[in-house]
Amino acid sequence: MIFTWSIPLLILACLSILLWFWAIIDINRSNFKDPKHKGLFFLLVLITPVIGSIIYFQMKKGYVSTDKRRFSPQFNNH
Repeated sequence: MIFTWSIPLLILACLSILLWFWAIIDINRSNFKDPKHKGLFFLLVLITPVIGSIIYFQMKKGYVSTDKRRFSPQFNNH
């Protein structure tokens, strides 16, 4: 009876850690409109991992720029 909750708790813990890492990676890869927001979201996710990640993914659309990066190399052939 002691171990009946072990597996669900282990799965929940693994999913929480996965969500946390996904949020951190997404914050680093996203192009924010204001660089300060990137730092604030990063702190929010570090201080409150699960709740902060959920808040970040819910609010992300208003703070992240949707402009695609363009590859425009400038070669100087001198």
